[in-house]
Amino acid sequence: MIKATEIRKGIAIVMDGTVYIVHDFQHVAKGNWRSYIQAKLRNLKTGQLIEQRIRSTDTIEESFVDKKDMEYLYSQGTEHIFMDLETYEQAALSNDLIGDMMQWLKPNTVVQVTISEGQIVGIEPPNTVELRITDTPPVVKGATATNQSKEAILETGAKVRVPPFIEVGEMIRVDTRTGEYVERVKE
Repeated sequence: MIKATEIRKGIAIVMDGTVYIVHDFQHVAKGNWRSYIQAKLRNLKTGQLIEQRIRSTDTIEESFVDKKDMEYLYSQGTEHIFMDLETYEQAALSNDLIGDMMQWLKPNTVVQVTISEGQIVGIEPPNTVELRITDTPPVVKGATATNQSKEAILETGAKVRVPPFIEVGEMIRVDTRTGEYVERVKE
């Protein structure tokens, strides 16, 4: 058990029998009111983000989760096969668990897997990935405005806004946290 004032970003806590990861928190003290912690928590099983107000005097159960690197191998139907890099064991994860993270993964991508009570409960792709453009409108000559962008479809099926000079077949770096174009990758 920890005090509410000891909450930090990234720790796992148990509330109402559900394990959450602290995504963000803020200590709030208003005038004569009692102080509290306003926390954004990510449900480890569903991935849903909720906001929770916790009194500063409350005690909270801390959960211990493991993080381990696994490599994405391939997809088979609605399951995605990952391999533990230490033991070479394979695990099949469902679409429900992975969610929209799959749009950033291609075979041989290493992801960080969160394990709670011996079960995989979530994955985090790398912060940036390098993917190839498979479809985008052609370059418009004379388009020099700096705020222009066009939609591009990547090899994984993800859609990203890119600058007008990007062409089909080029490799780009994408930030998986925001889904935004970062830069063109030189091959």
